[in-house]
Amino acid sequence: IYTLRRVTLGLASYLRSIYGEAQELRVAIAYDSRNNSQKFAQEVANTLAVNGVRVYLMRGERPTPQLSFTVRVMRCQAGVVITASHNPKEYNGYKVYWADGGQVVAPHDAGIMAAVATAKNEANSKRVPAEGQVITLGPGIDEAYLNTILQGLHHPECIRAQAKMPIVYTPIHGTGGALVPQLLKRMGFANVQVVPKQRDPDGNFPTVQSPNPEDPDAMNLALQLANQTKAVLVMGTDPDSDRLGAYVRRADGEYERLNGNQLAVLLAYYTLKSLKEKGKLPKKGQIVRTVVTTRMLDALAATYKVGVVEVLTGFKYIAHWIQAEHNADRFIFGAEESHGYLAGTAVRDKDAVQGCGLLAEMAAWCYERGQNLVGLLEELYSTYGYWREEQRSLVLVGEAGREEIAQRMKRLREKHPTTLAGEKVVRVVDYLENEVNVDGVLIPQSDVLQIFTDAGSLITARPSGTEPKIKYYVGVQCAYQGWEASQAAGNKRCQALLEAVMGV
Repeated sequence: IYTLRRVTLGLASYLRSIYGEAQELRVAIAYDSRNNSQKFAQEVANTLAVNGVRVYLMRGERPTPQLSFTVRVMRCQAGVVITASHNPKEYNGYKVYWADGGQVVAPHDAGIMAAVATAKNEANSKRVPAEGQVITLGPGIDEAYLNTILQGLHHPECIRAQAKMPIVYTPIHGTGGALVPQLLKRMGFANVQVVPKQRDPDGNFPTVQSPNPEDPDAMNLALQLANQTKAVLVMGTDPDSDRLGAYVRRADGEYERLNGNQLAVLLAYYTLKSLKEKGKLPKKGQIVRTVVTTRMLDALAATYKVGVVEVLTGFKYIAHWIQAEHNADRFIFGAEESHGYLAGTAVRDKDAVQGCGLLAEMAAWCYERGQNLVGLLEELYSTYGYWREEQRSLVLVGEAGREEIAQRMKRLREKHPTTLAGEKVVRVVDYLENEVNVDGVLIPQSDVLQIFTDAGSLITARPSGTEPKIKYYVGVQCAYQGWEASQAAGNKRCQALLEAVMGV
């Protein structure tokens, strides 16, 4: 509580320094299903309120993307969400959003922390907020958020035709249970099963080790229910509903897991194709992806004559690009390989609630064409080639671990290899050397190194920003030779490149 108050006092002080004494300050607050999240959110609300800030507090556990939406709709100067996203139950966190609805970036991130450092913490304060200073948001904000998503439907006629398509969904004890089933029902899907043991919010996440839909173990109960109901689509969201995981039923009845890059390609393709058919592709439109997200998106974008913007890892940089002058009208779709996606600009963070609706609609569209999502992905691979990405992390704890991470990055910079796994290195990009200007947005220096080879492979190394580990990413491209053969060939190349770069 002491830490929460101090951070919140710093936030209030910084907002006042930016907006002045005369302007009313407004902050929206949300929280996820983790233990103590509601208590922490109430403490943040009270601290802001007694310091003259009008607070809009979500009614119950709500998704992080809905907080981003609320900041914009309620014209707040900032937002706070209490969440640790997809991490294990022991964690919780405090995320700050700016007036545009995106997570804070420079210079506001450093400005807030500087204000926190000088904040005088009223650790024993029992001041009560003035009446009306903390406003609990009712069902209206849910309606506004869901209606905005519903307005983005591309083919409602396909949903009507496939209304009985069996779908399984799990919120993995998180916030998605409040809105995703409601969204799917209002879209017209009449056969959605929610995993009973994971339906209700529970900060202990009793059925999983980690509530991350990227983790196959977290989706086991959903797959069990899918096998019973013959569901064609299985979807899961993390506790704050910003990450989407999915499985698709193949023609042989088995379930295929779609990784973060495959989901990005499918969702981007469906969005581009649908907008083009309606004549709604924006002039000079752009797909925005992070530096470690599949470059198959680039090939896809070229077909539709739209551009691709590459930003640093973290969806906040995608939101930052959207906010830049004139960019909001050009933004089509954003993606990061860690299962984060966004279509449109009503929200300025990855949105798994919207993602569930978009993926379910696309599945219905596929079935109307006599196809499933795996078949569509194979069709895209046949057109654009097979793209395979793999990631491996090396955990190095303590002071010795931090030093080893630093040395590994230093060796790659100073002695980067001329070949890796038999592929010739043709280009090295070091994001630590200087800032990068992307469409008028200055991308800051970052401890990221990328290596390009003559075979079209891309290898990226970076320290984790939140955990004691160094992360290595590899992406390769080859001709499509069928699902299993291409997977085997692509994985073999990825593993060889990972072994080579981790050995430097």
